[in-house]
Amino acid sequence: MGIRELLSEILGDEGHAIQLAENAQQAREARAAGAPDLVLLDIWMPDTDGVTLLKEWQRDGLLTMPVIMMSGHATIDTAVEATRIGALNFLEKPIALQKLLKAVQQGLTRAQETVRAPSVAPRPAIPAPVEESSHHPAPSFGGSAPQQMMVRPGIAAPVAAEGHGYNLSFDLPLREARDAFERMYFEHHLGREGGSMTRVAEKTGLERTHLYRKLKQLGVEPGKLAKKNL
Repeated sequence: MGIRELLSEILGDEGHAIQLAENAQQAREARAAGAPDLVLLDIWMPDTDGVTLLKEWQRDGLLTMPVIMMSGHATIDTAVEATRIGALNFLEKPIALQKLLKAVQQGLTRAQETVRAPSVAPRPAIPAPVEESSHHPAPSFGGSAPQQMMVRPGIAAPVAAEGHGYNLSFDLPLREARDAFERMYFEHHLGREGGSMTRVAEKTGLERTHLYRKLKQLGVEPGKLAKKNL
């Protein structure tokens, strides 16, 4: 449960819509209700193992979406079998954050390429995550708790808004809109605090390390903002 919730929170922060399933039966019901854009499927689950569920979907013609298998105890033979059945990728626990995000991005890109038709305008692609600084190792997730996760890209609302000298359109994909807002938010606080990372960290409630990574990801340069306010 803890790993499910953590992965859900991280992918939600990346702009994805998440649906959780505690076991294979819940996964079957979710798949019957509609095909997700991507499935993260654990091998060890309480009722039916992930490889068996993958076989069921393949047999019944329901394996129409990319599936990424996950396990902390699987062998190479298991990974090869899952790939042969139709799994797109296989992640071994503990899963590094950047490896997870890269696999999800590749899976969603594959899904979009598969369903895209010439007569239909393509949906905006989710930007690839920015690599973490080598000075701040990416966190990993341990354990092998049963989990399954279905991911859908965010959908933008057709509304526009302006304020505080910035233009922020709600027509943007969720990830881009959120990044634009966060960029404005941190630039505002950095300007008010004269570029002081310590005061901005206190003001925003973030750890300094997290704040540095977030600013780098958003392309915000505290030094330049501090100079503008001298």
